[in-house]
Amino acid sequence: MTTRIAVLGASGRMGRAIIRVISETAGATLAAAVERPGSPEAGKDAGVLAGLAEMAVAVSTSLPEAGTTDVWIDFTSTTATIANVKAAAAAGAGIVIGTTGLSDAQKEEIAGLAKSSPVVLAPNMSVGVNVLLKLVADATRSLGEAFDIDIVEAHHKMKRDAPSGTALRLAEAAAEGRGVPLSSVACYERHGDIGPRPAGEIGIQTLRGGDVVGDHTVFFFGPEERIEITHRASSRDAFARGAVRASMWLSGRTAALYDMRDVLGLK
Repeated sequence: MTTRIAVLGASGRMGRAIIRVISETAGATLAAAVERPGSPEAGKDAGVLAGLAEMAVAVSTSLPEAGTTDVWIDFTSTTATIANVKAAAAAGAGIVIGTTGLSDAQKEEIAGLAKSSPVVLAPNMSVGVNVLLKLVADATRSLGEAFDIDIVEAHHKMKRDAPSGTALRLAEAAAEGRGVPLSSVACYERHGDIGPRPAGEIGIQTLRGGDVVGDHTVFFFGPEERIEITHRASSRDAFARGAVRASMWLSGRTAALYDMRDVLGLK
């Protein structure tokens, strides 16, 4: 069975990477490529745009019609994603959301919309990062309160949101491991005379510069020892492969809000 995929944000760096991965994935086909109205890429062949041979799919500024696609992959913007989720549901398609920087209110709205249409929402589509989330939660439970936790993330200088969605999700995984809400223990900045570190604090620190695709390190600082778990993405293709894998998994699923742990069977 072939999964017909629409790529929203097709001319962006992630969109092009996803198109390339679709082209080499058995059982996946590019059914539509969409860009914002007025995009200079409109009308161009999506394959050529992604550095491939022609794929006979022109970049459109209109969302796919009902019955033409099975799943949409959305790497657009926080302002466009909610409307795209609603449109996907109206078109009878599931949607995989990789857009980062969504507010809590937007996530809650997506959760409500997922009651009528299947949605995969994840701040990071990488298979490795989602395995890391499980490792962090398990390590936190095993190590206990004697270990302090800090998360350091680095991304390219053009990234707009900070901390990254992945860093926040890692911090949430650590907080889940301790059985507390992240909001009660998170520390996003240290400056000046801050005094001793509060017990149970989870630090999230941000680095921005150059062309870093995405680095995340979780530090567990204990007495006489420490553990560091690091994930480094060397190419956006890692995220694209996860997004395509999620779209193929989502096709035909019942309406619900899923994440990559569902896709990978990690729950």
